[in-house]
Amino acid sequence: MSHRIGEQRSAGFWPLALVFALFVVFLYGPMITIFVLSFQGPEGGLTFPLRGVSLHWFRKLAEGLGTVDIGAAFGRSLMLGAVVMGFTVVLSVLAGLAFRKRLKGGNALFFVTVASLIMPSIIVSLGIGLQFRLLDTGLKCALGAIGAEGLLENYGTALGLLTSALGAHLTWTLPFGLLIMFAVFNRFNPAYEEAARDLGATPWQSFLHVVLPLIGPSVVGIGMFGFTLSWDEIARTSQAIGDVNTLPLELQALTSTVTTPSIYALGTVTTVVSFAVMAIALGSAALLGRRSTRRR
Repeated sequence: MSHRIGEQRSAGFWPLALVFALFVVFLYGPMITIFVLSFQGPEGGLTFPLRGVSLHWFRKLAEGLGTVDIGAAFGRSLMLGAVVMGFTVVLSVLAGLAFRKRLKGGNALFFVTVASLIMPSIIVSLGIGLQFRLLDTGLKCALGAIGAEGLLENYGTALGLLTSALGAHLTWTLPFGLLIMFAVFNRFNPAYEEAARDLGATPWQSFLHVVLPLIGPSVVGIGMFGFTLSWDEIARTSQAIGDVNTLPLELQALTSTVTTPSIYALGTVTTVVSFAVMAIALGSAALLGRRSTRRR
């Protein structure tokens, strides 16, 4: 046992314990408060005391909040998060495999990739939005020059959910995936692959049946990071989304117009989705970890 019976704790234990307790309260207190207030009765307000307990505000949320289509925004965020997760996983694994060998210019490529983490998110969003607006201008000029008037009239903008917004989110999720994958392959034992090659496995079979099961838990973790970071992202989306909004952007806009606990109900729903993704990811990682241990 780390703390034996009768042993006196050091003088610094209780101050540090108090600091940790305050940190936990500061971190989770607002979230718990929103959870509690979202289950108020019909007469409930935005502050305590709690007036009744019911699912009234969740029903109001399902009916819609004014002119805002929460269902559509929810679907857009789910789709964008899933696409971002897929790209983050695939690109991170491929980059991890590539960087196992010494690449000419590899260090510069790595620093360029992770540089977006130190850039202010709103600046990244503005830059991506500007790039796509310049692209719009160039395409319209090109269409006008070749006389494609029909295409020019129907052309809107290249800004969109799966174009500029996807790129903006990847500037946030991909560096985390790369850092995780580099750490994984840094301690990966290549003897497993060599044994598979000696037994006649092709490079693809070696990756599919040996490497992937061993790195599976980390791949699941990268997927979880990719989805949750995209699901909650506001700053990098704000200037690069085009004429539609994701759920976090709608939630941010509603904070200044909605004056009922429906806004708390929406926050509860979005948080539950994040926790559900984390639970699925952790369960999948644990399952893959047990399978890889059995194979060894």
